[in-house]
Amino acid sequence: MASARSHDGPGPLRRAGRAVGRALRTPFTLTGRGIRKATHAHGAGESGLGKLIELHAVNGAGDVMITVALASTVFFSVPTDQARGRVALYLAVTMAPFILLAPVIGPLLDRLPHGRRAAMAGSMLARAVLALTMSGAVATGGLELYPAALGVLVCSKAYGVVRSAVVPRLLPPKFSLVKANSRVTLAGLLATGAAAPIGAALQLIGPPWPLYGACAIFAGGAVLAFTLPPKVDSAKGERRAQLVPPLGEHPPRPEPSRTSSTRTGTTSSKDAGGSKGRKRRENGERRPGLRSVGPSVLHGLQANAAHRALSGFLIFFLAFLLREHPLAGQSAAISLGIVGVAAGVGNALGTAVGSWLRARGPEVIVASVLGLALGVAVLAAVFFSTVMVAALAATAGLTQALSKLSLDAMIQRDVPEEVRTSAFARSETLLQMSWVVGGAIGIALPLNGVLGMAVAAGLLALGAAASVRGLLGAARRGSPHPRVA
Repeated sequence: MASARSHDGPGPLRRAGRAVGRALRTPFTLTGRGIRKATHAHGAGESGLGKLIELHAVNGAGDVMITVALASTVFFSVPTDQARGRVALYLAVTMAPFILLAPVIGPLLDRLPHGRRAAMAGSMLARAVLALTMSGAVATGGLELYPAALGVLVCSKAYGVVRSAVVPRLLPPKFSLVKANSRVTLAGLLATGAAAPIGAALQLIGPPWPLYGACAIFAGGAVLAFTLPPKVDSAKGERRAQLVPPLGEHPPRPEPSRTSSTRTGTTSSKDAGGSKGRKRRENGERRPGLRSVGPSVLHGLQANAAHRALSGFLIFFLAFLLREHPLAGQSAAISLGIVGVAAGVGNALGTAVGSWLRARGPEVIVASVLGLALGVAVLAAVFFSTVMVAALAATAGLTQALSKLSLDAMIQRDVPEEVRTSAFARSETLLQMSWVVGGAIGIALPLNGVLGMAVAAGLLALGAAASVRGLLGAARRGSPHPRVA
């Protein structure tokens, strides 16, 4: 009888169980295959860029889980006056030290070119441990929560710096850097949007549960980081870049394309000095800096710093303003949701448009979107309303994405490959510091909508005054050192 049963195959209950298992597993399998197909398209799978796209999606999902837990504890769980005090404490304990640590992140990671995969895995693993540490304090909001939050912030920004430096190493053939960054950024945005409601649902179970979810996500990300190709850790031909030249040295001016001395074969004293300077740089006596590649990159950084400062300002200022004074006819939670969705949609749209533009005229794009954001901010200050607040949030998301992608294009075009990854690390650190400054202004400002929108316009006006004229002038002259066709 036993032999007969063995030949008859599994019983009806076992077959039914397998059928149910396949039915439950199929949606996840198909979803995973679809995601893998999208992230590995156009050569991204062969180059390793697809793995980085997936890693960045994991990073975004884990970060939003921690954000949900912190927002529920520090912001939503107490009255507005107490919430402002808690957030002010959060800024003092986390952001102030970060301002001191941020300038160190880029140079420190710059000295670890052979350990980029380990650095990204380490940032993931550290956040997994910190999430578990925070889970014990998140319900009470005790002071021990804030040092852990500082650690999460530093690890998140360190990951961002390393990721920016890694992207140029993973470009598929005939794939522009701006397009690659568009894909990576868009994956992070989509993962954030998908994980946010999951985090909110976990929050309903209990305050520690979003942090448990973050721990699991970051642990998986630590493993995924080591699946990146070994060339990520290669530092062949690289040197460290400087944002400014050493004390006493001045950046070289762009050489004219045609001069009488070059036509006649004679050399002026300035030409001789320039030749000596070039020889010193070639001999390694002076490291190339971002100022030595023309004005586009520096003015692009100034414009992007204004966008990042606006982003930090709007996040903190609108969070308190809309809680105390919700949008017309809406609750505080719905008001915050409307603004958050508007900003997310704008950011995703800007990323998609940036990929489509393929970095055509990046200086003009940066100047144009900065002017657009400034115009909308002025209108929001003059005609303060629900529509204008949402419009400013969407515009800020769109213009920040386009401006950052255009800055990437300028770095790709003007910065020598040997220092390009270092330039990304330094520029990303500067932009993160700008976000911190904008956030500090947002938390300190009185809750007056018109005043807040005026301050937002002022931040953008400062950026425009510092950068737009130089950007447009650089666009007319063209790149003095075009390195990418």
